[in-house]
Amino acid sequence: MVKLMKALIVSKTESSLRAITKLLEGESYDDVVCALSPQDARDRLFEKEFDLIVINAPLKEESGVEFSVFCADNTKATVILAVKEEKAIDVFNFVDKSGVLVISKPVNKHLFHHYLIFTHSFKERMLSVERENRKLKDKLEEYKVINRAKLLLIQCLSMTEQQAHKYIEKQAMNMRTSKLNIAKQVIRTYEN
Repeated sequence: MVKLMKALIVSKTESSLRAITKLLEGESYDDVVCALSPQDARDRLFEKEFDLIVINAPLKEESGVEFSVFCADNTKATVILAVKEEKAIDVFNFVDKSGVLVISKPVNKHLFHHYLIFTHSFKERMLSVERENRKLKDKLEEYKVINRAKLLLIQCLSMTEQQAHKYIEKQAMNMRTSKLNIAKQVIRTYEN
């Protein structure tokens, strides 16, 4: 099943908004929001989260380059910045470290489709790495809490490290809860 996604298109003219919306047809974007200015787009960013932000540079009040970096730094959305072909290399060099994808105008529908596939795949990979990173951080925090509880058992009840470890494991098994919950109970009991 294809996940339906949300897109924000930012451009200075209605006609280019329509053209980019047309490019997104059939690309699994069920919610396409259009903005005619960076300020309007910022307001939209506070209202909802987007999977894709397409910026057609230049914008009314600015080049669009700074806004693309703002979007990349402040959202989890994939950011595509469309610029004139002669400016693409310079713009790429400016936004490269922010993770903004720069494409040349006029935009080819076939290439745009492949850009979307690539960015979606890359984003899914990054989200997977982020989830794994979160799991590891949570595990490390759990490990720290359990070790703190073991240290308290060693200090307060003169247990060895092995005894403290077995105590926490046995309590968790007997109470049908996690070692983390037992460790937190130990900390509440013995830490003043």
